[in-house]
Amino acid sequence: MKNYKIAFVGLGSIATRHLKNVHSYLASQGDSCTVDLYRSSIGRPLADELQPLVNNTYLYAAELPAERQYYDVVFVTNPTSMHYETVEKFAAHTKSFFIEKPVFNSTTVDEKIFKTIKDIPSYVACPLHYNAVLQYVKQNVNLEDVICARAMSSSYLPDWRLGQDYRKTYSAHKDLGGGVSIDLIHEWDYLTWLFGMPTECHSMINKVSNLDIDSDDLAIYIGKNGRTTFELHLDYFGRQTQRTLDLFTEDDTIHCDLIAGTVKYLKSGKSIKLESERNSFQMAEIAHFFEIINNKTINDSTPEHAYQVLKIAKGEF
Repeated sequence: MKNYKIAFVGLGSIATRHLKNVHSYLASQGDSCTVDLYRSSIGRPLADELQPLVNNTYLYAAELPAERQYYDVVFVTNPTSMHYETVEKFAAHTKSFFIEKPVFNSTTVDEKIFKTIKDIPSYVACPLHYNAVLQYVKQNVNLEDVICARAMSSSYLPDWRLGQDYRKTYSAHKDLGGGVSIDLIHEWDYLTWLFGMPTECHSMINKVSNLDIDSDDLAIYIGKNGRTTFELHLDYFGRQTQRTLDLFTEDDTIHCDLIAGTVKYLKSGKSIKLESERNSFQMAEIAHFFEIINNKTINDSTPEHAYQVLKIAKGEF
């Protein structure tokens, strides 16, 4: 039995999910963890359900005292605009990093950070890799046959976080790392996972709706490489949530619905229904991360790769 010493930096909705999943996964392995939480303010009480999961709470801005200066894992789950400084601050104090996507909010950061953490296993979140539909595509579709891939993620930002004013979330503010182009970076991440990096890419990224935000709410891309051509549409204003991938081959068109958990071959009529419950693939990602840091599998989502994906998403490729 191993007890992991873990730090969470920030505890928003996704970090809360990770925190619960870490406890559940380690318990299933016969292991445990001690969790330190670093927050921008320690005056806010934790929800009752989270209090047993956190051992200590500290102010993020404070210096790291000697008694808690080394961790097995640091989860970087604060606003994207703070990821770089957080990685830099904790680099000398951890054996590994789990960094929530996007890796950073800018492509003009000092790239010395990659040398700083080159010997620290560092994984950038990419949970859609574990979605049942995309797993089916990866394992059962001959991707060499795909002439063109067209992906979409469309949803209504005010509906994202129930009980929160969308105008006060990081998504609404460019200076906090918000904007649909990087908020929905999952799409570019899985497209490069399936088909490789584009060699050419064109984008239109803008604010076009009447949402009360200063970040971009529409991003459209067309790209290609030696294998296939990509089309991608992202928005914050679609009133009916859609997350789809269409694969065009010589013989069929394959329509993949990541929300409904379906794969439909439109010409042949073949239809497949798959389990696609959200937490199942995010739990799978936590398991995969611990396999990486325990040298049981390779790191397939490094900060360097995530940084290149960020450049594509921001239209700077």
